[in-house]
Amino acid sequence: MARARGLLAPLLGLGLILALSLPGSRAADCESLGPAERLTFTPATRARWLAPRVRAPGPLDHLYGTVRRFLSAVQLNPFPAELVRALLNEPASVKVDEVVRYEAGYVACAIIAGLYLLVVPTAGLCFCCCRGHRRCGGPVKMERKELACERGTFLTFLLLTTLVLLIGAVCAFVTNQHVHEQTGPSAEAVPEMLLSLRGLVSDVPQELQAVAQQFSLPQKRVLQELDGIATSIGSTIHRQLRSTVYEMLAALHSLGQALQVSVDHLRALNATVLELQDRQQDLEQAVSGYRQRLRALLQEPGCQGCAEALSRAHDLELGADFSQVPHVDDVLHRLKGVPQANFSSMVQEENNTFNALPLLAPLQMADVVKKLKKAVAQQPKGLKTLARAFPGWEAAFRWRQALEKVENSSQPYLKEVQRYEKYRWIAGCVLCSMVLLVVVCNLVGLNLGIWGLSAWEDPSHSGAKGRAGARILTVGVYLSFLFAAPLMLLVFSTFLVGGNVQTLVCRSWESGELYEFADTPGNLPSSMNLSHLLGLKNISILLAYQQCKKGAALWTVLQLNDSYDLETYLDMSQYTASLEQELQNLKVNMENVDLLSPAGHQDLETLQNSGLGGLQYPGFLVQIQKPVVNTSMEKLADELERLAQIQGSSELRKQLQEEAHSLRNFYQEKVLPQQSLVAKLNVSVRALASSAPKLQLETSGVLDKVTHLKGELPAWATRILRNESECFLTRDMGYFSQYVAWVREEVTQHIATCQPLSAALDNGRVILCDMMADPWNAFWFCLAWCTFFLVPSLIFAIKSSKYFHPIWKRLSSSSSEETQLFHIPRVTSLKL
Repeated sequence: MARARGLLAPLLGLGLILALSLPGSRAADCESLGPAERLTFTPATRARWLAPRVRAPGPLDHLYGTVRRFLSAVQLNPFPAELVRALLNEPASVKVDEVVRYEAGYVACAIIAGLYLLVVPTAGLCFCCCRGHRRCGGPVKMERKELACERGTFLTFLLLTTLVLLIGAVCAFVTNQHVHEQTGPSAEAVPEMLLSLRGLVSDVPQELQAVAQQFSLPQKRVLQELDGIATSIGSTIHRQLRSTVYEMLAALHSLGQALQVSVDHLRALNATVLELQDRQQDLEQAVSGYRQRLRALLQEPGCQGCAEALSRAHDLELGADFSQVPHVDDVLHRLKGVPQANFSSMVQEENNTFNALPLLAPLQMADVVKKLKKAVAQQPKGLKTLARAFPGWEAAFRWRQALEKVENSSQPYLKEVQRYEKYRWIAGCVLCSMVLLVVVCNLVGLNLGIWGLSAWEDPSHSGAKGRAGARILTVGVYLSFLFAAPLMLLVFSTFLVGGNVQTLVCRSWESGELYEFADTPGNLPSSMNLSHLLGLKNISILLAYQQCKKGAALWTVLQLNDSYDLETYLDMSQYTASLEQELQNLKVNMENVDLLSPAGHQDLETLQNSGLGGLQYPGFLVQIQKPVVNTSMEKLADELERLAQIQGSSELRKQLQEEAHSLRNFYQEKVLPQQSLVAKLNVSVRALASSAPKLQLETSGVLDKVTHLKGELPAWATRILRNESECFLTRDMGYFSQYVAWVREEVTQHIATCQPLSAALDNGRVILCDMMADPWNAFWFCLAWCTFFLVPSLIFAIKSSKYFHPIWKRLSSSSSEETQLFHIPRVTSLKL
């Protein structure tokens, strides 16, 4: 009965426990799943790094700077935007006077070149005619005082001019070789740059497809988690409901034990009462016989001191009358066969069924999980069209076609450029060799002439060395006249091309005027318009160049956020809606968790309707509190033995002793067992009296709560399932959100990094201007330098050659006049 008495406390707290443990009574949490883990995506951007080209510093940099400054002085006009626009769009509308006005510096140089071509060959022709008639270039006829000074001056200037020619020829050779060496690598770099530019946009669709394919990463993670979602939901339902279910099952177990104890007590009470009533009849007859015999014996005249014992004998009768106790037959009849259920086994079975919920949930949700996996395996519609709907899809095709066309058409030109460069290099080498030949003639003539002049005055000296030096100088003069025209033609043609490349293209390219011209609407024809080529709105090439130089992506450069709504293709609402719809179909069957079997429920209802708590237990207690026999039979026996000892009559003494002995035996055999039954009855009555009324009340409460809990368990499980489904969906959305954020960053910041565009533009400028135009211009500059210095060189050579012939002197004497050979003084007397 201790369990029955202690049952009320858990039952009173059961309602509070149920209220506190309901899933709907507290805020939904996702502790079982936790936040989405961090996903690592593989960058979809292809490596597109175009190495920048830089001309290495060298000793010719000062020469290049000098040439640029010279060209800046020649071309003082700014970039001719109007003229170039007309030339690109309507070549027929270009006016010659506008071109001449812009090329005024070059026209002036052309006039100078024309005068050179006119004057120098004419002078050469005249020299040849005069030389043929021996009227110029001959020896000095007479010695004069200034002869040594003139000779030294002309020799000095000839030497200096020759050194200048030599330096110019060497520089021309070097720059000519630089142009030749840079032409091959520069021509090979053009296809490389075009290939890089072609991949700039043409790779965008493939990169976008690679981005879309990485949707499989969150898909795989979600599919992995779907494998355990049923077990997770079952475990969560079990974890959140177990306190409630365990408390209910514990209450049922305790109530079942209390029911069993109460029924056992009731049966024991009924059996004890029946036995007491049976024994009471026999006991009453025996007690009545003892009372009559003792009264007769103690009333005999010879009985001494028997008054007190006689008084006791008069009171010898039964005290408790168990025929007066209430009947329990009806209650016992109602509780017949109770309990039918084994509450311990029932509770253990229900406990096992509830604990098996994490294992049963996957079996119950298998079909829905399969459909969920099928829904997750689908790719959102927006991602399927992400690459094809990208504005660069068609633009990439046009861009690739345009660049392929440029590349294919440029290949023959590049080969022709390399072939003609070979011819140009040969021509340059030949003309430089011509200049060098003039230099050699000058140096050899000078050396022989000076050698002839330095010979000792010897009457036998014929002056052959001097005459040889003069002839060699004259050969140099002839060569100068002969080579002047081709040199000037080569110089002017290369100057006109290289100078315009430098002043019209390179200078405006470096200053950014070329980009500004390209950005101005209407300047470029549609075939050269980048915006028209890509099918986008007007794009600032200068801004694009600056952004590309900083590593910006095409998304920023082309301002695609205005023409392409990326968020539309990254919208996961339809995808997640289908997942959410499938998640709504997840169900957990809680009908197997009965808590209370039908037999157990019947037992409790029987107990509730039995009337056990309505028995008149005080009626039992009234009889129980009475003695079985009113007079203490032990004391009466002791009194009889004492009286027997003081009686004088042996017969009376013997009778008293026999009655005392018989009375004592009767007490032991009849009265004591009756008292034991009364004590047993007392235990059952008091136990039932204290527990039966509460037990029925508790039974009623437990039945109500079992009924309520059994009805609410499916609803609670459903709410927990919905909460877990929302947590699962939130977690999965975390994966998809990571993917969407990565796609957004990848598309807008990393895909199609346009560094190759800025690098190609920079490399193009370096190749055209630094590696080709600068050596090219330095070559014609050095060659022009040599060409113009040929004029003073031939003049000084003609003048110097006169002094290398022997000089005849007419001497006067007192006796006669005689012509004698006059020798030029020794060269040691000259201060050169």
